Amino acid sequence: MINMKIKSVELQISAIRRSQYPTDNKPEYLLVGRSNVGKSSFINTLLNRKNFARTSSRPGKTQTINFYNVNDEFYLVDAPGYGFAGVSKTKRKKFGLMMEDYMINRPNLRCVFLLTDFRHRPTNDDLMMYNFLKYYKIPVTIVGTKIDKVGITLRQKQRTTILNDLDLVVGDEFVMFSSVTKEGKEEILKKIERTM
Repeated sequence: MINMKIKSVELQISAIRRSQYPTDNKPEYLLVGRSNVGKSSFINTLLNRKNFARTSSRPGKTQTINFYNVNDEFYLVDAPGYGFAGVSKTKRKKFGLMMEDYMINRPNLRCVFLLTDFRHRPTNDDLMMYNFLKYYKIPVTIVGTKIDKVGITLRQKQRTTILNDLDLVVGDEFVMFSSVTKEGKEEILKKIERTM
């Protein structure tokens, strides 16, 4: 399979506990990132759908793990955004434990796409998430979103800063992404294709 075509997409389940996760053993690709990093736009761009994943004016709105069944071949898994103060401590802790359990114990998780805002240095939450994934040896692709908002001349410098901050391990990749220009989209789809 080269040049993956997105033929069908459906939201299979919005899960709040492990017993609700799909049981058909398709490969899964988890999206994590801060609440306002552009995950919904990332999903919509990847899947060629306008408003498939709702972009919310209220960050922190996704409070379930959403399993999107793509082409009946794999799942894009959208996790609650982190680092958002408007969610109660108890809820945050609950989501945190749910996510940890998913990431550590899910055998069909092939790769995590960690979305960071390309305009800024990674936040403490981004660094913690990356270090957590590395501790458990989970493959990660860092996706720098909103690159269209950074001038061409500054991009290399910003990329270097982000990579230095994260201290990427060998084998992890960094993809610059824009939901406006669609840059990075093919690269992400190829990555999914290679690891299915």
